[in-house]
Amino acid sequence: MPSSVLASSLNLEATGNHALDLTSHWAGYFALFLFALAYSLVIAEDYLHLRKSKPVLVAAGVIWFILGYVYTQNGMQELAKSVFEHNLLEYAELLLFLLVAMTYINAMEERKVFDGIRVWMMSKGLSLRNLFWLTGILAFAISSFANNLTTAMLMCAIILKVAKGNKKFINIACINVVVASNAGGAFSPFGDITTLMVWQAELVGFTEFFALFIPSVVNFIVPAVIMSLFISSEPSQIILEEFEMKRGAKRIVFLFILTIITSVIAFNSFGMPPVLGMMTGLGYLKFFGYYLRKSLPRSLEKKRTEAQQRKDEKALKRLGQVVPFDVFSKIAAAEWDTLLFFFGVVMCVGGLGFMGYLTLISEAMYTNWDPTYANIVAGVLSAIVDNIPVMFAVINMNPAMGLDQWLLVTMTAGVGGSLLSVGSAAGVALMGQSKGNYSFFGHLKWSWAIALGYIASILTHLWIN
Repeated sequence: MPSSVLASSLNLEATGNHALDLTSHWAGYFALFLFALAYSLVIAEDYLHLRKSKPVLVAAGVIWFILGYVYTQNGMQELAKSVFEHNLLEYAELLLFLLVAMTYINAMEERKVFDGIRVWMMSKGLSLRNLFWLTGILAFAISSFANNLTTAMLMCAIILKVAKGNKKFINIACINVVVASNAGGAFSPFGDITTLMVWQAELVGFTEFFALFIPSVVNFIVPAVIMSLFISSEPSQIILEEFEMKRGAKRIVFLFILTIITSVIAFNSFGMPPVLGMMTGLGYLKFFGYYLRKSLPRSLEKKRTEAQQRKDEKALKRLGQVVPFDVFSKIAAAEWDTLLFFFGVVMCVGGLGFMGYLTLISEAMYTNWDPTYANIVAGVLSAIVDNIPVMFAVINMNPAMGLDQWLLVTMTAGVGGSLLSVGSAAGVALMGQSKGNYSFFGHLKWSWAIALGYIASILTHLWIN
């Protein structure tokens, strides 16, 4: 078809960049079908054992090839290229930010920082009800700076070991951990990818996120109180383990805090993207890794001498298994499937937005509805569709909303995934980790209690913010 004929069959959007409106064109329909198909495969990941990044990467590529073809036919390939590069830049900033955060978490995990928490809890002989509450509270607290996936898996490991064989308790405790992990990430820019996107888009300031702390607590507490009534007070097993954090563990925690501070200063004081501070923080860790490697022989010799004086054979054996700290191994251990999935989602949603679909959805939700109702629905959608595309779509729609509404959609997109076990990365991971003790239908039995917490957190936010 000649480009002049094709151009006449398309309408131009009344925007400054004169993007083509493809919402009623074959290219738009095919892109929608492709995205729906790819996301169906993502939702079925647990059953197909197909990594979620694969379908969205292919869908993103095909969608942008289609856009490239259509815009080339209309002599507007530079516009398509510039929009693609804009979306790519947004992704690159988030990728590097998340990569540094994941590297620090992996470093702390390798230095056994999280094992220290696990061993301490297992040695206390807590009642099952106390264990339920402690794992939930810790999941809420840790997920505010570590991702909810790592946090949930750490708490699940404790629950599985201490309550081994008690399927009923494991299921309800895992539900509590999923809800707590998602709620804990909702009030911190570092707690979830969605909050990070909102912060980097400069829609909510760093300290302004903390206004969501009380609503997030309510979101966790309401279902936790209801579920705790169905847990016995019988004591759990006391499990004692010999444990020692690896050298440099506490200093790496300090460097992570310093990295966060650097990132906040870069953004708030100098107007630079937060990723600048995070990459500087990666430099801190690399220098410290260099120090650990160089000083390792001297440290081992000192500890070996002390162990020989004590005639501690176990300590000598452990010293023989020590390997040097390697920053690049921690970078390699990042959740690359999640990071590549994020690329696919950003480019798919960006492509559909460029075609004009986000404008249609924005008009339907944010023009025809009250923003409060639209943001509540966005949260419910995140239980079915991952919260990343939901939040990215809302940011790209950029509806005219005040701070209170941007905070609301940030919270609902973050905690809405708790309504179903497949609604968040934490829930999906725990279904695999628990080996049948925590399941989709086991979670669904308590969705009503989680929904009460969801409603209560929204009402709390509207009341105090």
